[in-house]
Amino acid sequence: MARLVSEFFVAALLRRCAVEGVVAVLRRRGAAEAGAIFVKVDRLDGSADLYGPAPQALVEEGRGDRLFTPVLTGAPPADVEERMRREARFDFDLWFVEIEDRAGRSFLDLAPDAA
Repeated sequence: MARLVSEFFVAALLRRCAVEGVVAVLRRRGAAEAGAIFVKVDRLDGSADLYGPAPQALVEEGRGDRLFTPVLTGAPPADVEERMRREARFDFDLWFVEIEDRAGRSFLDLAPDAA
């Protein structure tokens, strides 16, 4: 099964958040086909989590969906923003989605070692 292109994956994630009544915004549009996707979850309590693509070694062969792994957890939102500034300097094609959810839900599939 082919992996869903980045543009469609992000659109589906934003829609899922809307259906759940959770605020989510696209902060940065990346390459439509294969840009890396990063997701910030702001818990609205002074802490945030950042998720990024799981390393290829953790993705099962033949599995078409995207898996994510925590990059930062329980960090001050400013730390997440700084990390994303560094990522964007390195990868011009990345996508950046921000979710605001007091429960800390990311609505992402996490890699087995990240669950």
